[in-house]
Amino acid sequence: MSARPDIDVRPIREDEIPDWIRAVHTGFLRAPEVSDREVAERSPYIVPSRTLGAFDDRRCVATFRSFAQELTAVGGAPVPADAITNVTVTATHRRRGLLTRMMGQDLAAAKERGDVVATLIAAEYPIYGRYGFGPATWATEWTVDVPRAGLDPRLSVPPDGGRIDLVTGEEVRKLGPELHERLRAGRPGVVDRDERWWQLSTGALRQDRFPWTEPFHAVYRSADGTVEGLVTYVCDNTWADAKQPLNTATVKGLIAVSPAAERALWRYLCSIDWVTTVKSGWRSPDDLLPFFLPDPRAARITMQADWLWVRILHVERALEARTYEGEGTLVLEVVDPDGLTGGRLRLEASAGGASCTPTRQNPDLTLGVGELSALWLGDESAVRLAALGRVREDRAGAGRVADALLRTSRRPWCPDVF
Repeated sequence: MSARPDIDVRPIREDEIPDWIRAVHTGFLRAPEVSDREVAERSPYIVPSRTLGAFDDRRCVATFRSFAQELTAVGGAPVPADAITNVTVTATHRRRGLLTRMMGQDLAAAKERGDVVATLIAAEYPIYGRYGFGPATWATEWTVDVPRAGLDPRLSVPPDGGRIDLVTGEEVRKLGPELHERLRAGRPGVVDRDERWWQLSTGALRQDRFPWTEPFHAVYRSADGTVEGLVTYVCDNTWADAKQPLNTATVKGLIAVSPAAERALWRYLCSIDWVTTVKSGWRSPDDLLPFFLPDPRAARITMQADWLWVRILHVERALEARTYEGEGTLVLEVVDPDGLTGGRLRLEASAGGASCTPTRQNPDLTLGVGELSALWLGDESAVRLAALGRVREDRAGAGRVADALLRTSRRPWCPDVF
């Protein structure tokens, strides 16, 4: 069913923010009431020109918002991204093309601004592939049975001369941004964090709609005193009938810029008195956890799913922005039904850089922009996509050439939700 012509899809006005927030609540099955405080909290961060609504007889029935973001490409270069969030369509107005209209308006504006990619975290898998998005990073959560893990509690102090210190939220706001910038420079898939992110994560800024529990923060300092890791976690207070502790430490965020810091922070979490279970939070699927544990089976996977979705808006710029571990040439036929990018392009890549230019040569691979978007950060395999029938090898062995050029030694990771 197509949208009725009297359903108006457009940027919202400031006076429509409360109705727009109410529609967001409705779409995410939250209580539909909107307080004056919530409107006051959210309004400074809602840019009306990048906040779309679908209005049926002045009632907001679909929502869509985007904001400026930087996404780390392979090799550490930040690329401008159109970050998409707050996407809803009210149940009474589904199947009318409202999301398609909002997405079309936003992506066209992003391309006009010069954004290289668009990004989002998908609540449902089947929706966004039809708009040219592909799952570019994945996330895994482990639940660690601490007594079974086999760690020697006497080794809770880092053996490399480093140390673990508990710190306050105020200290995190001073130490965290620089540490995160170091992480961002070395890990594809990481996105930037603004001052508001650090305020929200440390309780300096609180929102009525989200209950706040004051967390613990711990940093790892190397032997020379440099902060190389940070973990934020909360603990419950659960005991067995026989006065046996059964407490769980739940990680809200852990970033580390060295393997020593990563191992030391996980070891610290598993050495806290009374803690018998550690929930890892959303991690990269190739995290050092659980394989540094004496018994890796003590960590069971409790969640594994697609995470950051990427939609390339400018193929040439996207492929030239990243680095390549190998050297080679690949002619790609990139199909974009929406006409935002694509065409036949010759990629010449080496450790020294890359060029991507239009060509009339016969293609080596033919693929949709969504498939290229899934490959761009280095996680997906062209050979696997070809086996699934989603990439066509026009030249035998081209999938292996693509994997040798595009794949990375460590998987990309996005530690944030937005």
